[in-house]
Amino acid sequence: MTDEQLIHGCVEGNAVAQKLLYDTYSRKMMGVCLRYASDYEEAQDILQDGFVKVYQKLGSFQHKGSLEGWIRRTVVNTALDNFRRNKQHRHQVELGAVDYLLEADDNVLSSLAAKDLLKIIQKLPSGYRTVFNLFAIEGYSHKEIADQLEISENTSKSQFRKAKAYLQRFLPKEKAIR
Repeated sequence: MTDEQLIHGCVEGNAVAQKLLYDTYSRKMMGVCLRYASDYEEAQDILQDGFVKVYQKLGSFQHKGSLEGWIRRTVVNTALDNFRRNKQHRHQVELGAVDYLLEADDNVLSSLAAKDLLKIIQKLPSGYRTVFNLFAIEGYSHKEIADQLEISENTSKSQFRKAKAYLQRFLPKEKAIR
C-alpha cells in the first residue's frame, strides 16, 4: 500500500489502513515520545494522543516532505503540548551555578548505546529534557524553542547548557553500572 493509499484509507475511516499506519510508525514514534517523557507510561499517553491528532489531521497532509516526517512533527508537537499542560505541576531541579562543571565531551555522548542514552535523558528534569531534545536531537534553534515553550531565548540556552552539565553528572554513574 502506498502512502497515498494509506492516507486515503485513514481519512475515509478504514480501520485496516489506520492499523497499518499505526503499525508502520508507532515504534519509531514511541522512541520520540520516550525522549520527551519522564517514564514509559507518560510516553504511551503522548503516543496515543499523537496518533489521535495524526488521524484527525491526516487530511491536511500536503505531501511536502515524507509522511513519517509529518507524523514525527505531530508527535513532537503533542509532546510539547503535554509539557506545557503539565508545566505547572512539575518541579524543576535547580543545579545552581554550573560553571564548575567541565565542558561537555560530545564524544562521550556519541559512544553510548542509544538505549543507555535514552535512560540518562529520561533522568533530566522535564524542562532540561525538553530543551535538550528540541535543540540537540530535533534541530530547533533556541529562538524556535523559546517560541514553542513560551520562554526566553536565554532561558532556552541556559536550560540546554544545564542539561549538558546534568548529563555529565550521570555519565560516570551510568558507565560504572555496566
